[in-house]
Amino acid sequence: MTIPRISNRGNNIQESPIRKLAPLANEARSRGIEIYHLNIGQPDLPTPVEFWDAVKSNMSHVLAYGPSNGLLILREAICNYYSRSGISLLPEQIMITTGGSEAVIFAMMAACDPGTEIICFEPFYTNYNGFATLAGVKLVPVTSSVESGFHLPPKDEIISRITDRTRAILICNPNNPTGTILTDNELNTLAEIVIENNLFLLADEVYRDFAFDGRKHSSILEIQDISDRAVVMDSISKRFSSCGARLGNLITRNSSLMSTFMKFGQARLCPPTLSQYGATEMYESLTDDYYTSIVAKYQSRRDLLMQELQNTDGIFFLKPEGAFYATIRLPVDDTDKFASWLLSDFSIDGWTTMVAPAAGFYATPGKGLDEIRIAYVLDEQKMRKALRILKLGLEEYQS
Repeated sequence: MTIPRISNRGNNIQESPIRKLAPLANEARSRGIEIYHLNIGQPDLPTPVEFWDAVKSNMSHVLAYGPSNGLLILREAICNYYSRSGISLLPEQIMITTGGSEAVIFAMMAACDPGTEIICFEPFYTNYNGFATLAGVKLVPVTSSVESGFHLPPKDEIISRITDRTRAILICNPNNPTGTILTDNELNTLAEIVIENNLFLLADEVYRDFAFDGRKHSSILEIQDISDRAVVMDSISKRFSSCGARLGNLITRNSSLMSTFMKFGQARLCPPTLSQYGATEMYESLTDDYYTSIVAKYQSRRDLLMQELQNTDGIFFLKPEGAFYATIRLPVDDTDKFASWLLSDFSIDGWTTMVAPAAGFYATPGKGLDEIRIAYVLDEQKMRKALRILKLGLEEYQS
């Protein structure tokens, strides 16, 4: 008896390079090995108590469906949050999504038909590959380099990738996996390109509050000339250390795009209701002191990363400017094998370190084979131990 074949979409979707080493991690734990996780952007900071209090106070006998575009009180709270940065929005220009992931998928599906293309700067958040496969879209990579701190290549190089199938340019700013923050000049260049070529500009701004060394993140929502072609995707996961709440949002001033998002949202019914009450309270109650505090914590961890690794033979990277990631070049030929080896063959005092091989953050075959992404999301004591294991492991692996 023949068995129906799996769809092309199912066969083509990429395995997550962040999570694909999980079986090796599980095997290591079964041998009694403990793991420092520098492979995944899971903050260790406590979820604010305001979230839990709001969820508890809004429990009812029936957990009912909410509006497809999200609770009005949350959309109003997000408007207030942006107003503190001088960005004026209306609640009807915001749609609440089931995580930032759904926001990106909806944006891709609204901007593109199956078979069309989105230009994206690599290395990029690896799940963009999977989202593009789900949407039937092709990501066209434009490569940035560790030597330039992963800033954008020249305008002509970006334009050279545009074809009659191109529908949008996708950025992540501040960037996952590199920690790069695009300058105002870079954003204005992208605005010129999308206007000249009639494209959408999609911006993943999940890490917009994480800017270091006194930098200020600039949103594409501040560029008036592209107000009808700009889409921002966001999430509460990192800002409020609440990844499991699965709550994000889409923002656009283009009413046709928003109507399309709404139809997609109706098809999946509604985003998580209880999480929305918790998110509303955090957006409304947490003060500037909260944001200043979390930025200081991650900047301190970034500085520790620099201290521990920047003078290590064969390791190269520039200082990350934001988010809580660094993409680092190592003196090995295949970091996938090295990351696997750390889990299967190496430990110190019953501990090892897990990192994310960077090849999965590229769309161009062969790129990133000598790079890893580190998420500096552990407290400083754990970070120092995890990086010590990484350095000693690298020495033994090379020998």
